[in-house]
Order: sequence, then C-alpha cells, then structure tokens
Amino acid sequence: MNVDELVRDSLREQAAEQPALGPGFADRVLTVRRRRRTRALASAATATAAVIAIAVAVPLLNTGNDDTRLASRTNRNGILAHPDQTPPRDMIAAGDLALGAYYTWETDAHGAAVRAYRILDPKTGTYVKTSKWSVVDIAPGLRTAAVLERNLPAKRIGLLDLRTGEVERWIPVDRGVASVEFSPDGSKLLATTYGKNPQLRVKSRSDTDGDGEGDWESPPGKPSSRTGFYILDVASGKGSWSEVTDAGRGGGPEDCVFNHDGRLVYCGTTSSPFRQYYDLAGDEVAAPANEVQAERYRGVGLSPDGKLFGGLSGGTMSRSHTKVHTELLDAYTGKKVTTVPGRQLLAWVDNKRLIALDLTPGPGSDGSVSRLVLVTIGSDKVVPLSGITKGFDGAAGYWTPVFAER
Repeated sequence: MNVDELVRDSLREQAAEQPALGPGFADRVLTVRRRRRTRALASAATATAAVIAIAVAVPLLNTGNDDTRLASRTNRNGILAHPDQTPPRDMIAAGDLALGAYYTWETDAHGAAVRAYRILDPKTGTYVKTSKWSVVDIAPGLRTAAVLERNLPAKRIGLLDLRTGEVERWIPVDRGVASVEFSPDGSKLLATTYGKNPQLRVKSRSDTDGDGEGDWESPPGKPSSRTGFYILDVASGKGSWSEVTDAGRGGGPEDCVFNHDGRLVYCGTTSSPFRQYYDLAGDEVAAPANEVQAERYRGVGLSPDGKLFGGLSGGTMSRSHTKVHTELLDAYTGKKVTTVPGRQLLAWVDNKRLIALDLTPGPGSDGSVSRLVLVTIGSDKVVPLSGITKGFDGAAGYWTPVFAER
C-alpha cells in the first residue's frame, strides 16, 4: 500500500470521531510521504554536505551562487513562507527542509492517475511546471532529482539537473519501475518494480464529484503487480534487485520505501503489521526497536533523533471555528508525549519543529480548508507557510508536497 492510500485509510479510520469532512475529502486531501529525510548517521551530520557532493552531484558542480541567492530570501529563523500563494510560486522552506516540488493529480485517456509536477528551480527560487515526468524525487542539496518518464513501468531512471532542467545521466534497469526515491544521505536510489502501471484505475459506481460519472479508483480486490525493488548506487548506477512477492490486494501502487535512517527498506504486506523490513541485500529482517510502534500508525514517521512519531489527530472543525491537534508518541513505548497543532503532520524540520497541514475556517462543506504551517513542540503558535487552498481540484486545489533537505 502506498503512502497516498495509507493516508486515505487513516483519514477514513478517524472519520467516525470527527465531524463530516465532505464528499471525497479523504481522497483529495493534501499529503506527503511521512518519512523524514534525515541524515543517515547522526555522528556524520556535519559531513553530510560533502557526502552528497561526492555521491550525487559529482557531475553537477556549482559555484554556490544559487545558495547565496536563496539564503538572502530566508529570515533569521530559516523560514521562507508565502502565505499569499496557493499553490506556491516561490520557494517554501523551514530550517534545512524545503519544498522541492509538488504535484496535482490528473487522469489520462487510459484512466491512469498522472502527476502534474512543479519543481523548484534553485536559480530563481520558483516552481516550474513540467509534464515530462511521472515520478520526481529530490536529492538532499536541491541540485538533483531522480525522475521517471511518463509511460510506466519505466526501463530507465533519469538524474535531472535542477538548474538546467536537463537529464545528466540515465540509469537503465532490466525490470520496469514505477517509483523511485533517494536514500536519506542521497547516495542510493530505491526503485520499486511492477509488472504493469500501478496507477491504472477503473470507474466506480460512486459519484462524489457530481458530474454524472463514476469516480476513478484502483481496481478493487485485485493483487498489486509489484514484483520487488532495486537498490542502486547513485554514483555508479550499479546495484541489485530483490523479489517481494506479497504485494497486497489494493490493485494500486504498493511502493517500497527506505526506513528512518536509510539502512533498511520496508514494503507493505497483506497481513499485520502490514509492512515487512528488508536489508539492502533484500533479506527479511525485523523492524528496528523504535519503528515497531510506528507500524501501528500512519503518521509523520520518526523525528530526526528517532525518539518521537506522529499519532492520531482530533479537535473541532466548523465554518466559524477550527482547532485541531495531533499526538506525538514515544517511539519505543507508543505512549503519548504531547500534542502539536495541525490536522496532519507532514515532515520533521528538526527535533522540535514540523511542517503540518492545518485546517482553517472556510467555505468547504465542513467549514474547513487547508494550508501548510510550521508548528513547534511546546507551543500553540502556527506559522503559515502557504496560502489556503481554494476547493478540491484545479490549480488552486489540493496539491501534494515533496520535501527535501537543502
């Protein structure tokens, strides 16, 4: 089960305890991969920039002028916010975490869900629309992106120079891939392989849009076509493929992802705890001690120090008043430690701050619309980072952020 589907399920599970969110909200709500892009080893934190430069950006060296230009737009707290822009046109960032790209969903002529991306141009600090890619993941440093072409599964992975918009190098693969992501330190790629396009959908009987036609959804009751995953070295393009046979029965994407520190991979399964861990050689292993509890929740993932993770949210929502908070739990015991504002926690900025999706009073069917905010443990203050979404679809509708370390 991929992250978008996990979030949809999580929202539905909480619906009984919340005021109604209106038709289709769970399937359209802004979300993001929960895994925090942290450095692989805490003891190597000060050396990360050098590691990234060697492993990722060897052919993409730069003078640092872009860094100076972007830094000049950042306030003293490391925040780049544009609360008047939705979706954002100019760079959004907090601390070392930046919005590297974002996408909205479209449907092609074959019924496949297609992402329409806007990717950060580090030279101008603006987001540029592109229709070339089906999947985009941004490497630490905001200089390189891993991309897949539109027809999935793809037989090659591109390394895109974000400053020029050109693919500097292609990594060919023997098996078709439909997802790709960088390891937290940027030195490896994880690519999930599929027998057919996992984004193909069928028409359902429900009509939440009210357009007289059924909604597009993943084929119900059919096994996913996921076959396994590649671990590839970014510098050389070489690596290995591992078979994963338990692919769930959602019919849609079942992407494998790196765990918290990038030393392991986990993939969704059909039985509890609904994820299986593997080492980078493809052998099954047990979940790390501080990730066992997190398997029970579908939240933001572990904090950079591995001590906390996000739990359930709760609160009140109406046209005139919205106050929602989300639990933070102890990673080893699963016990509640505190709460922070926000309906949905998206990414850790550091051990004290997170980027969240916040609901605000508005004209929606439930009285609430959303925006990106920065929240801090121990404070009720929220710092708006983006503007408030205007409806569910189109240019001003819900969009999915892709974060990366800068």
